[in-house]
Amino acid sequence: MPNIIEVKNLTKRFDKTLAVNHINFSVREGEILGFLGPNGAGKTTTIQMLLGLLEPTRGSIAMFGKKFSQNREAILKQVNFSSAYLTLPHNLTIQEALTVFGLLYEVPNLKKTINEVLEIFELKDFRKKLCGKLSSGQAARLNLAKAFINHPRIVFLDEPTASLDPVVAAKIRKLLLDFHKREKLTIFYTSHNMREVEQLSDRIIFIDKGMIVAQGTADQIKSRVKQRDLEHAFIKLAENHDEP
Repeated sequence: MPNIIEVKNLTKRFDKTLAVNHINFSVREGEILGFLGPNGAGKTTTIQMLLGLLEPTRGSIAMFGKKFSQNREAILKQVNFSSAYLTLPHNLTIQEALTVFGLLYEVPNLKKTINEVLEIFELKDFRKKLCGKLSSGQAARLNLAKAFINHPRIVFLDEPTASLDPVVAAKIRKLLLDFHKREKLTIFYTSHNMREVEQLSDRIIFIDKGMIVAQGTADQIKSRVKQRDLEHAFIKLAENHDEP
């Protein structure tokens, strides 16, 4: 499959802090990519640059074969984002929140699309419930529904199952895999749940101190550092990266 994201020499400096250090990677169309690393590794900064929320200090980003810097609006219409830490307005109902985001993305046949995502993410019976009254599982499903309202070709997910109990987290993963299969979209996500990473990811990039230190399938990364599970593999990679 062709590359849908191309990142070259991407760098972000905040005063004296080099948050992202000349990284290069690509993502294939239809791929589920796990973008992993310790807290403070540069994951969020990278995603913010890919979403146009931060301007790179150096380097380039291309999506759909177009330079992001020259085609920002056209690219962002085909992209969306969700985070477990995103809070939607408490005084809006689920239906109203999705309507607002649908209008922002100029979604055609919006009423029909909202009904579809409500059905897919099992929120149909809660459409009139206030966002501020949702359970953690309902809020997580609403964040995903919001992220898919414009039928994006690329969706960025920041820890989509963080703080959820195992049953709800498993349901969220199934919904994501079902939607990925249905839409054949590209998913770029972060997570600290290594079992989740192995279940979802086609490929993994591990970033530490702003630099990519490993990438490949879960099995390839485990084999590289001679570890049986992904969690210990990442601990080993981080330890090795600390060595002079």
